[in-house]
Amino acid sequence: MVLTDALLWKGRDAVELCRAAVSGGATAIQVRVKPASPLELAELGRSLVAALPVPVLINDRVDVALAIGAAGAHLGQDDPPLDVMRSLVPPGFLLGISVGSADEVARVAHWPADYWSIGPCFATSHKSDAGPPLGAGGFAALARRAPAGMPVIGIGGITTANAAEIARAGAAGVAVIGAVWGGDATDPAGAARALRSAFA
Repeated sequence: MVLTDALLWKGRDAVELCRAAVSGGATAIQVRVKPASPLELAELGRSLVAALPVPVLINDRVDVALAIGAAGAHLGQDDPPLDVMRSLVPPGFLLGISVGSADEVARVAHWPADYWSIGPCFATSHKSDAGPPLGAGGFAALARRAPAGMPVIGIGGITTANAAEIARAGAAGVAVIGAVWGGDATDPAGAARALRSAFA
């Protein structure tokens, strides 16, 4: 899963960059634009839903995701509770939840999420309020507490150098920002391909 980041795009076309990431192996795009208005978020999300063959999820905003026909939404611990949101969305609408500690695991363990996003696995500069890095061992400890059959993905500081550690720790996949958009983001397809290969 690749999360959007307008700052790292530096004015380049969002749709073309996300198309490139998908061509390199990204299997989902999460639209995360923290300073954007709901309208701006909807406009970007709608463009990506129309252009991409993979699920597009909207960060935080279930209402925007529903309005634009996105595949689902990703919720944090401070967002409206996922168990409440589940009753308000149609069948098949994906809802993911962020998990970063044992206390958060206890809170969401019985929520009907489609996946858990556990992190930060490693140090990251792309989320100012991220907690202390869990490391592969910390990720594994939280992942083991997920409901049976629940896919868990790692997030936070994932690179080609450490993706395999998270795979071995039980991750079904990873969510990334800098690993695909970092540097000059001149080759997101190649970056996504390398990350996918490292994870495998």
